[in-house]
Amino acid sequence: MEIELISRETIKPSSPTPSDLRIYPLSFIDNAFYRKYVPVLFFYNPNQVSNQTSKISQLRKSLSHVLSKYYHFAGRLKDKTTIECNDQGVSFFITKIQNNLSEIIQNPTEELVNPLFTDELQWKVMDWSGSLFVIQINCFACGGIAISILMTHKVGDGTSLFKFLNDWAIINQKLEREEKLSIFLSTLSGGALIFPQREIPIFPELAIPGGNNIVYKRFVFEASKIKCLKEKVRNSVNISPTRVQVVSALIYKRAVSTKGLNFKIAPFTTVVDIRRRMVPPLSANYVGNLVWFASMSPDKEEMELEELVSKIKQALSEFYEVYPKKFEGKEEEDSSFISGCLEHLNDGYYENHNMYTFSSWCGFPVYDVDFGWGKPTWVTTFGCLMKNLIFMMDARDGEGIEAFVSMEKNDMDKFENDVEILQYASLNPSNV
Repeated sequence: MEIELISRETIKPSSPTPSDLRIYPLSFIDNAFYRKYVPVLFFYNPNQVSNQTSKISQLRKSLSHVLSKYYHFAGRLKDKTTIECNDQGVSFFITKIQNNLSEIIQNPTEELVNPLFTDELQWKVMDWSGSLFVIQINCFACGGIAISILMTHKVGDGTSLFKFLNDWAIINQKLEREEKLSIFLSTLSGGALIFPQREIPIFPELAIPGGNNIVYKRFVFEASKIKCLKEKVRNSVNISPTRVQVVSALIYKRAVSTKGLNFKIAPFTTVVDIRRRMVPPLSANYVGNLVWFASMSPDKEEMELEELVSKIKQALSEFYEVYPKKFEGKEEEDSSFISGCLEHLNDGYYENHNMYTFSSWCGFPVYDVDFGWGKPTWVTTFGCLMKNLIFMMDARDGEGIEAFVSMEKNDMDKFENDVEILQYASLNPSNV
């Protein structure tokens, strides 16, 4: 694929950040997360984009305006606990591609998708002095556009990322309709308001290991197949699982089995959003990392799908009962609980190289990012080379699931040919 870099620039906030907001504190959860760039990629068809040049000009302007609200996203890490908000801006690249957008939609291979991200930085560790966001506008010969976003995980989780992107899109819609930008965007609050660092020690940040020759593959679970999985579980046990729970359980079960392990030596952990579990619940206007990890270590070597789903639901229930309240730090003993969580964050990865980690964007407003040209035809993420990490997001219909599975190559060779997985999922299908 021929790709030409047309320009690189820095987009700064449209209005300067007030002096009293120049130092932005990170929460103790922010400080625990790695600086790796989290990628997301939006495709917009040619019939949605009438004039690439004018669209890019509007994107520059609307990005500048939204950065005045998300002023810390335009800053730089000052140290391990703060961002210096001197309006340094975010990196903004424009490329020209001789191919048609449909070629990637029809055949979404790693070789075609990866170059759409700046310097293929997806899941790479950000330099301490680097831009917190890196945005690349890819202009195809057919007139279509693909927008790639890289956000360092240090400043936000998936909820924060899509809150930012949808607010950017709302402002751009105003420009598209030539309306005044007298738009009210709800006030943001930083995660440090809820989870301040206080006197909690700084421990090493999260480090999910790599491995020998890590590869990743995309598996798509259609809504009808997920429905069958849920019915299979319901018919065996009296619970109502979510689609994420049944897909997670199936992937976990088959990954452990095809690797020749048993569940006792292959723990399960999943990323959990804490916002809705706080009392009172927090909205998406709380930006930063407001997530943590719920873990489950089966007590049996072999388990059926419905047993695993029950165990996952139990682990989540126990997490919701304890962690949100403890993380608020209102009781004297809570600080030692938090310190223990942070200190032992990486133990599971260092001590047990067979841990499987799940993360999900399912239910997020991924396909709502409409810059005024219509909703994206496809949204994806690629390039994760961390061992045994499974990342899930909604399919286009909002009911299916796209799962990106990372494993060592020898393990993937078995997993991607597993009959039980292929009974419910398709391996990297076309998006047409």
